[in-house]
Amino acid sequence: QVQLVESGGGLVQAGGSLRLSCAASGRTFSSYYMGWFRQAPEKEREFVAHISWSGVLTSYADSVKGRFTISRDSAKNTVYLQMNSLKPEDTAVYYCAARQGPRSIVVREYNYWGQGTQVTVSS
Repeated sequence: QVQLVESGGGLVQAGGSLRLSCAASGRTFSSYYMGWFRQAPEKEREFVAHISWSGVLTSYADSVKGRFTISRDSAKNTVYLQMNSLKPEDTAVYYCAARQGPRSIVVREYNYWGQGTQVTVSS
């Protein structure tokens, strides 16, 4: 089992920045692919970014590429999502997720999920 706890969400003006954190506990964190997803009201949960167990391989949704950066600190069992140049359309609940297996952007292929943290970007 892996337990995930997100933090760092909040209210920010358009153009601002936030850094989300996801603290993991349980099984060997370093062997899991980690991802960030988000879900806006009345929309499906969507992929934002993921990072390999080594931290070398990353991938981003086109909508956030160049603005968001995912990273991980295996010594601290923590994954981060640095979000810059935020836009109102980035408003959503952001979820951290863990997956055993190859990289994926598919929601249902992630085994463990955090409770989510709200990000609200005002115009």
